Amino acid sequence: MGEPEPADRRYLELLSEKFPTAQTAFTEIINLEAILNLPKATEHFVSDIHGEYEAFEHILNNCSGVIRERVRSTFSLELTTSEQQDLCTLIYYPQEKLRRMKEEGRATEEWYAISLTRLVRLARYLSGSYTRSKVRKAMPVAYAYIIDELLHFTPDERKVRQVYHERIITSIIDTGSADDFICSLASLIKRLAVDTLHVVGDIYDRGPHAELIIERLMRYHSVDIQWGNHDILWMGAAAGSPVCLAAIIRNNIHYDALAILENSYGISLRELALFAERTYQKDDVLSPFEKAISVIMFKLEGQTIQRHPNWQMEGRLLLGNIDKERGCVRIGDKEYELATSDFPTVDSEHPYQLSVEESKVMAHLVESARSSERLQRDIGFLYDHGSMYLVHNRNVLFHACLPMKQDGSFNPVKHGDTLYAGKAYLDYAERVARTAWHQHDQLSLDWMWYLWCGRFSPLSGREVRTFERTYVKDQTTWKEPRDPYYALVSKPEIADRVLAEFGLTGPHCHIVNGHTPVHASAGESPIRADGKVLVIDGGFCRAYHHTTGIAGYTLIAEATGMRIKAHRPFSSIHDVLDLNEDIVSDTDKFEYEERPLLIGDTDTGAEIRQQIADLRALLDAYRCGLLVEHAAH
Repeated sequence: MGEPEPADRRYLELLSEKFPTAQTAFTEIINLEAILNLPKATEHFVSDIHGEYEAFEHILNNCSGVIRERVRSTFSLELTTSEQQDLCTLIYYPQEKLRRMKEEGRATEEWYAISLTRLVRLARYLSGSYTRSKVRKAMPVAYAYIIDELLHFTPDERKVRQVYHERIITSIIDTGSADDFICSLASLIKRLAVDTLHVVGDIYDRGPHAELIIERLMRYHSVDIQWGNHDILWMGAAAGSPVCLAAIIRNNIHYDALAILENSYGISLRELALFAERTYQKDDVLSPFEKAISVIMFKLEGQTIQRHPNWQMEGRLLLGNIDKERGCVRIGDKEYELATSDFPTVDSEHPYQLSVEESKVMAHLVESARSSERLQRDIGFLYDHGSMYLVHNRNVLFHACLPMKQDGSFNPVKHGDTLYAGKAYLDYAERVARTAWHQHDQLSLDWMWYLWCGRFSPLSGREVRTFERTYVKDQTTWKEPRDPYYALVSKPEIADRVLAEFGLTGPHCHIVNGHTPVHASAGESPIRADGKVLVIDGGFCRAYHHTTGIAGYTLIAEATGMRIKAHRPFSSIHDVLDLNEDIVSDTDKFEYEERPLLIGDTDTGAEIRQQIADLRALLDAYRCGLLVEHAAH
């Protein structure tokens, strides 16, 4: 081994602080080499949760059916289908199931012993995909030693240790610890069933409890988030964008979900409501409340568009095209009848200027959002664990699209003197989003709104017609033209072009998108471009169930291949407890691996191999005398 470069030498010196002797270095090499040969862990992909907390919680608890499958494979020869469902319910909702068993008088010592034994067996089966160290870290501290004893034994020890294990379980029951122990084992099983959760955008809006979803994700062991357009809207509002905040309030009025703003995040809408009541007519097609915030939003949007002529969105400046006396609006070269002519604060000379009262209302709302500790915490979590896209294990994940031209080339967007397209555009959008959070400058805040609904936004990918949907009677104006990406990416050659943009080539590479509901009832498939493109927005949102025909798609990637899971609507936790009624899921396994994948086949494996190479260099440095070993004291 020659003399290393100065930078390499400094790196080896730093590495030697963690591994001070040759023995510690080669011990770690042996450990890492062994890890490379463990099975690839299971990944779970979800998208477009839209505030539907109960359905999302159940999807996490049953791991999109993975728990049920593992129970079936472990106990198919011993338990009836009903008994398997009963065990699954105990794993999904242990506290609630235990309470129900006690109320019904079925929580006997025999039931506890049988249930604990079954949970231990399932946890033992699942733990085989991980190192003992990782399994121990996943255990609750209070019971880690006992669970570790129950999970591990060699085949030669089985008979000898069976009595030992039975005695441990008897002691757990005798000491009154069985409930806590069952909850701990259920938690461990769910932790081991799925190693990583990917959320491909849109946690917020429509459903009532996005804040509970964020709290749940904060407790999850390993999660990453690819921002959706609804997420970016909330991120912009929390960073101080008035137009983003106005759009959020309007969305939540429209979907009757204002509790998240007022009760969860402490943003009082009283001043806005009082202003609306004294300014707008009642008994109209829209409530005064919705009319007030809609006008404010369209005024702020107009100001934002006027600041950025390069966005080419002048066609969305429609508030100034209203003729209140005639009750119509000019869109393009045609006039359309309005659903309401109640626009008391719109000045025809200055249609996008807020009135004094509107300015006061918005200033109060922006200050409330900026000072909401819970909102700032939740959005901070989105920034810390989120990004515009993720490239991981031969998959590229992004919420909506890469804007394209009709010929399949990437459509550029201009910022200053620079054109951004493809991956570079997503990189730029992420820099802008992070700048808005840290610096709150006008340009970055404006871009947060553009990313929400801009003409060429990669998080939207359509011409948003909110004005027409709010005010225009003629529903032919409501149609929102989509970016060519959505049709083109179903072609394998275009999908390959997108994958190559992120450095992914060859078989078994995929684009994972959300954003666009898959109309399963109309025959649409979430698997496109010969399996290269996976669209997993089904969606969770109850408002879409009647059009999609299902309640969401999720994706499972494991050692043997990938599966799309189509879910039927979730009823309630009570039905799960009363009837052992799980979310019914249809599985479509569309990709099989030639051999089961190992950690060595994944991105984690590549990182481990680099660590091994570094440790071998350190080992050589010790053995050649370039570095001195320091025995631990």
